[in-house]
Amino acid sequence: MDEQRSQVNWWILVSVGLGTFMSALDGSVVNTILPVVTHTLHTTVSMAEWVVTVYLLITSGLLLTAGRYADLRGHKEVYLLGYVIFIVGSGLCGLSHTAYELIAFRGLQALGATLLFATSPAIVTLNFPAERRGQALGLQGTMTYLGIAVGPLLGGYLATHFGWRSVFFINIPVGLVAFLLSARTIPSMSPIAIARRFDILGAALFFAGLTTLLLPLDEAHLWGWFSVRTLSLISLSLLLLAVFVRVELRTPEPMIDLRLFRNRTFTASTVSSVLNFMSMSAVLFLVPYYLILGRGFTPERAGVLLASLSIPMAMVAPFSGFLSDKIGTRTPAVLGMVIMLAGCTLLTRLNADTSLLFLAIGLGIAGVGTGVFISPNNSAIMGSANRSQQGIAAGVRATARNVGNVLGIGMAGAIFNNVLASYHTLPTGADISRAAAIGLLATVVTTALAALTSAMQSKG
Repeated sequence: MDEQRSQVNWWILVSVGLGTFMSALDGSVVNTILPVVTHTLHTTVSMAEWVVTVYLLITSGLLLTAGRYADLRGHKEVYLLGYVIFIVGSGLCGLSHTAYELIAFRGLQALGATLLFATSPAIVTLNFPAERRGQALGLQGTMTYLGIAVGPLLGGYLATHFGWRSVFFINIPVGLVAFLLSARTIPSMSPIAIARRFDILGAALFFAGLTTLLLPLDEAHLWGWFSVRTLSLISLSLLLLAVFVRVELRTPEPMIDLRLFRNRTFTASTVSSVLNFMSMSAVLFLVPYYLILGRGFTPERAGVLLASLSIPMAMVAPFSGFLSDKIGTRTPAVLGMVIMLAGCTLLTRLNADTSLLFLAIGLGIAGVGTGVFISPNNSAIMGSANRSQQGIAAGVRATARNVGNVLGIGMAGAIFNNVLASYHTLPTGADISRAAAIGLLATVVTTALAALTSAMQSKG
């Protein structure tokens, strides 16, 4: 009986992993085809960037809302609804004839992805015993990193041989298979939180506050960090988020129970996640500039080198999760950030003559560090929330990732652009390499801070 239950559990993980892979792949694949979309749809680069930006804003702003909704309505039902919306959105993206249509349908696709992101960790956590939770979440993390690694390569191949629309159409058969498998293998689960009403005001305030914060952070490199528009939106976002906290503290049935953050492990792990993804996104932002503009590499060759970061993550994550099930989450989380710190320190030594082997070693060490860190850290976040808060915990986890990505790119972009602006002549390859290396110094700071916050978890 136990063996049969174990097999069912692993089929659940396969179902969720397929959805995780598809969502992660879709998030990374679109960057590859933006130049083709810009040319084909006769639009501007700034307009094409909104194909990525709208996805980021919607997923970030709605993750907590989707997690809470799943706690109240049932995780399986919300998860399957996410597939339906994602598949329809993907098809409409592929049929788009203008940039405005593509951006709008990309927003619909993002809504579906949000429901998948916000419910999949909760489904895994609720269907695996605590002694296997880290391993299961680690395997799910592997599918995320595989999606991130395969995305640029697959996007380039499909766009070259079948056109950019095929990048969206490929989601339809894959999504249908994942939907049918999930419908068959994931058990129906009654809502695990009870509330008379959904906190619409709290959800609206959080969405408005977070998107108003992320938008200027994403666009500040164009608007200017101290422009009136940037500072006004950031000020407005802080006001909205302050009102959100006040409302949540006074609402009998809030969207998010802020008492979750009284749990030291939950708070420390969430902060660590933000810092880790700040470091990762900064590396993924700066290294392509270093390779393509500083060293003259082709995008394809740069993409292959970047695989030395994502592949180790995918390989290490499940083993780290298994280890955390045996010895607790704090030690492997701290160890992972220490390893990543070593990799980021090596990357700060990049220059115009750095050997590719040295670069690959630095990226590989950073990838191993994140792979060691992410599974126990995710397990700590999910394990420190009770059953009725699994959806919201998953939403917090995914929101931390998105916020970390935006902050990391903003941080790296600001340093990189300011260093380049200090040159009074057209920057050379050596200048670009130096600017990237200086930008990577920030990852040493954020990774060291992540090691410290990871150490603040309660032992376990």
